[in-house]
Amino acid sequence: MKRIILTGGGSAGHVTPNIALIPQLKEKGYEIHYAGSYQGIEKDLIEPFGIPYHGISSGKLRRYFSLQNFSDPFRVLKGLGQARKLIRDLKPDVIFSKGGFVSVPIVLAGKQNHVPVIIHESDMTPGLANKIAIPCASKVCCNFPETLEHLPKEKAVLTGSPIRQELLSGNRLAALDFCGFTPDKPVILVIGGSLGAVAVNNAVRAALPKLLERFQVIHLCGKGKTDEALANTKGYRQFEYIKDELRDLFALADLVISRAGANAICELLALHKPNLLIPLSANASRGDQILNARSFERQGFSIVLEEEETNNETLLAAVQQLYEQRDTYINAMRNSSMQDSISTIVNLIEETALKTY
Repeated sequence: MKRIILTGGGSAGHVTPNIALIPQLKEKGYEIHYAGSYQGIEKDLIEPFGIPYHGISSGKLRRYFSLQNFSDPFRVLKGLGQARKLIRDLKPDVIFSKGGFVSVPIVLAGKQNHVPVIIHESDMTPGLANKIAIPCASKVCCNFPETLEHLPKEKAVLTGSPIRQELLSGNRLAALDFCGFTPDKPVILVIGGSLGAVAVNNAVRAALPKLLERFQVIHLCGKGKTDEALANTKGYRQFEYIKDELRDLFALADLVISRAGANAICELLALHKPNLLIPLSANASRGDQILNARSFERQGFSIVLEEEETNNETLLAAVQQLYEQRDTYINAMRNSSMQDSISTIVNLIEETALKTY
């Protein structure tokens, strides 16, 4: 039986694409193992799938000053030793890494033990962990055409991001019932990320009276960010976070307002949902969401509104434009070449694994 180690962690975005690959890898006959940190989010996300989980020591790779910068290199070295032992014990045919700091020891140990490694870079430009990993990789998968310029030509493959297939099987009627909405008005789904987005939340709520004249609104606000004063507003439902019903809410949504994390926007692409992207500002990030959003804008998939320019007036104008031109955006997404990422990546894994025999 072929054996693969999946790795990636630190955030859900470094895990869910790995999860999306699991069903097809099992169909292809792979014995799947997952390597992550001891108690990271990846452990909780992988546990329900019954896949052997191997925790290793890890340290964060920081670009800024922190006292932990002095201790974390020792954790990374410990993790590298553990990764070497794990690979010698499991003897995998191939390693697939979704990135994040926990993946670095596994990728380095894979290279040292002559195990082929495939990595996936979600954002427009590689993050620090993947910059370290790229020299060790046989192939580097990416989401954006522009990313190809930042990667070794012989390794780069434009694949898009693997999307959880359950998101494609939502039930619109179930969502109508769940939200208590009527079928005669279009629906906007607002997603601010797992922690919520204050700028997005404020703009949506300021624009709510006008929005509700034409739309119904589902607002995923983030933990602790619901507004009790709006709890009984007709046509408006707010939630801190949604898990099991998310696929139904996507099926119901006519438009989506979202942050511009790579995995989130690739889900919108796969679902062909006309979207308004409000990327995290450069002041609060390394600017990857801005680059992601602008790429989708150039490809005709999205309208982009900078966080600094977001208010009730600009939001209303962008939503109106998006709804009136929604068919144009839907057609652009349907014609994208990045529609079967899972099969593309699994086939790449198969080709790479065969070379080890």
